[in-house]
Amino acid sequence: MPETPRIEIDADSGFCFGVVTAIRKAEEELRDGGSLYCLGDIVHNSNEVDRLVAKGLRTITHSDLATLSGCKVLLRAHGEPPSTYELARERGIEIIDATCPVVLQLQKRIKSAYDSTRALPNPPLILIYGKPGHAEVNGLVGQTGGTAVVVQGVDDLEGLDLERDILLYSQTTKSLSGFQAVIEEIRRRKRSGEFRYFDTICRRVSGRLPRIREFAASHEVILFVSGRKSSNGQALFEQCREVNPRSYFISDATEIDATLFADVKSIGICGATSTPRWLMEEVASEVQKTIEDALRE
Repeated sequence: MPETPRIEIDADSGFCFGVVTAIRKAEEELRDGGSLYCLGDIVHNSNEVDRLVAKGLRTITHSDLATLSGCKVLLRAHGEPPSTYELARERGIEIIDATCPVVLQLQKRIKSAYDSTRALPNPPLILIYGKPGHAEVNGLVGQTGGTAVVVQGVDDLEGLDLERDILLYSQTTKSLSGFQAVIEEIRRRKRSGEFRYFDTICRRVSGRLPRIREFAASHEVILFVSGRKSSNGQALFEQCREVNPRSYFISDATEIDATLFADVKSIGICGATSTPRWLMEEVASEVQKTIEDALRE
C-alpha cells in the first residue's frame, strides 16, 4: 500500500492579534444577547463572517451607518477615519472600537504630523504607501482631511511634486521590499526639500513572509486557505507560489482537488492573517479523508 502523505498546518498562519481582538469583542457583545452591527466584513474571510452572522452579527456599509441610531456598531481592526466617529456621535450610536493598536498608533502619528504642519505656507506632502480604497488606508487618509496621497508603487510617483518636503508612511500590512523601493525612488528623483519616511509596517504581519516561504518550500504541495477579498492572502499566496509552483489557493474544504495528492509525500496547509485556524483544520481533515478514500480504492 502507498505511503500516506504527511499533512502539516503552518503554525504561524492564521489570525493576527488585531483580528483576534476584533472577533473576541464581537463574541462578547453577541454573548449578551444584544444586537451588534459591524461596519464592513469583520475579517476578509466569508466562512468566519458566516459563523459570526449565525451568532447575530450584522454587516453594514457606511451608507447604512447614516440610517441607524441608538445601536451598537463594531469598528473592525482596519480602523476608520474621524468622519465615522463624528457620524456615530450625531446618530447616537455606541462604537465598539476594535481598531488594531498598531493601526491606531499609525493614525495618531499621521494626524499629529498633519495638524502640526497644515498651517505652514508650504506644508509637506504626506504620502501613504498602500492600496487605494483599502479600509485601513481610508482611515489613514482621513487623518489628513483627505489630503494625503496614496501610492501603490514607484509608478504612482509620476506627476507628484517631489521637490516639496515629503513625509512617507506605510499601510501596516504592506511589504517591506515594496516600501523600500518607493523610498529609493523618491531619493533618486528628489533634488530639493526634506524627505522623511517612517517604517510603519507591522512586523507580526511582515515577518510571516520569510516564514511562509520556508514552509511552502518544505512541502511538495501547498494548499493556501484564504478569503478571496483578502489583500494579505493574495500577497502571501504569491510568496508561496514563488518558491513552490505546486501551491493552490482555496477558500475552504469544498474546493479541494483530490488529483493534487497523487504520489505526494508531504502536503502543507497555510493561510492569511484573516484565515481562522478552525478552517485550516477543516481543510486538513478533508485532505486526510480524501487520501484515505483514494487508498482504499
